[in-house]
Amino acid sequence: MSEKMWGGRFAAGTDSLVEAFTASIQVDRRLYAEDIRGSMAHARMLGRVGVLTEAEAEAIVTGLAQVQQEIVEDRLPFVDALEDIHMHVESRLTEIIGDVGKKLHTGRSRNDQVATDLRLYTRGCVDDLVQGLQHLQNVFIDLAEREVETILPGLTHMQVAQPVSFGHHCMAYVEMFHRDTQRLLDARRRVNVLPLGAAALAGTTFPIDRWDVARQLGFEAVAENSLDAVSDRDFVMEVLSDLAILAVHLSRLSEELILWMSAPFGFIDLPDGFCTGSSIMPQKKNPDVAEIIRGKSGRVIGDLVAILVLMKGQPLAYNRDNQEDKETFFDALDQMRASVEIMGRMLPGLQTRPAVMRAQAERGFATATDLADYLVRKGLPFRDAHAVVGRAVRLAQERNIGLEALPLADLQALSPLIGREVYEVLVLEGSLAARDHLGGTAPRQVQAAILRARERLQREAL
Repeated sequence: MSEKMWGGRFAAGTDSLVEAFTASIQVDRRLYAEDIRGSMAHARMLGRVGVLTEAEAEAIVTGLAQVQQEIVEDRLPFVDALEDIHMHVESRLTEIIGDVGKKLHTGRSRNDQVATDLRLYTRGCVDDLVQGLQHLQNVFIDLAEREVETILPGLTHMQVAQPVSFGHHCMAYVEMFHRDTQRLLDARRRVNVLPLGAAALAGTTFPIDRWDVARQLGFEAVAENSLDAVSDRDFVMEVLSDLAILAVHLSRLSEELILWMSAPFGFIDLPDGFCTGSSIMPQKKNPDVAEIIRGKSGRVIGDLVAILVLMKGQPLAYNRDNQEDKETFFDALDQMRASVEIMGRMLPGLQTRPAVMRAQAERGFATATDLADYLVRKGLPFRDAHAVVGRAVRLAQERNIGLEALPLADLQALSPLIGREVYEVLVLEGSLAARDHLGGTAPRQVQAAILRARERLQREAL
């Protein structure tokens, strides 16, 4: 038991199966940079307050830098016997600088140490994701600007509803991903709170300076309650919740790309480098990237549920259950960072097929609401106008033509209020242009939305 840093209390060694079962090093090893950074800050603080001498603190910081270099160069072996990244770092530090290394853990516990590491790591991942989402918004804005005049059949209930600008459709995703960005940035404020100094659960008897450590590590606040500091995983649940919503947005986008690329739609083509073929059908070009991103949404939602269930039964303070918080959290972070990045690379190569989109919009009587609005402006109550247009649609369906192809005499037979100028509102371009208000699909409004979004991103860019 002398090899265990906590082994003094025990007369017998750990069962080998238990050792393997309880080890977390294969998961938490990715926290090595945060663990070492936090340890350096802790050692410097201990030196400043006189718990360590300046020479001891400097020796620890220098030794930790060497440990980090060895990990970066893959020269430090990871073994289950040392349980976690904290023990690996401290053990190797002590080998390098001798007994002074054993003083590093003064005034702290692995409980507040791992909470600090995880917050530092989460903060970095949030920043990476925000940058990725801001890039993805720019990609959509560029695509929207390119396709402002492209007419897309807007759908409700997966049925043709009204014509919209394809650029306007793209800008809807800009809004979604902007909300994702804002949620993550809001969560970041609650992530960026220092738990170090809470020690195991009650604080420490040493004269530590927690604000000194917070300033070194870039934390905006210090956890107010030691019990909460070591056991709080709200920040994990909150960021995971944000990731699950992001995953849903990416899944909805993927679903549209998959549908639009399919033969029944034929609205778009995705670049070859982001599609795959079939092992048996030579003609196939499959949107596998979008399908995989759609699939990962279920995985990330599952990660959120796992952490919620993990935390729901835990009394204060720290419990070993919390070792299980990282695997699902890291998985969700990895999947979303990769999904955002690959979507941002794929979409600039998206090619639209405007003629196909237009034909579908015309086939679906997309300007029917415009005809009803026209009759309302002529003085007909909306419900009566709705009925008139419904009969006009039925007539056009029977003849297999669009509303704009119905002869004026037939339209006037349905309502004497209809004049020749009605054909101006039955064309797709007229329908788009008529919705000329904030948030509408008129090309002029889409251009204005693009400008506002670009300015917003410039203000908020990390």
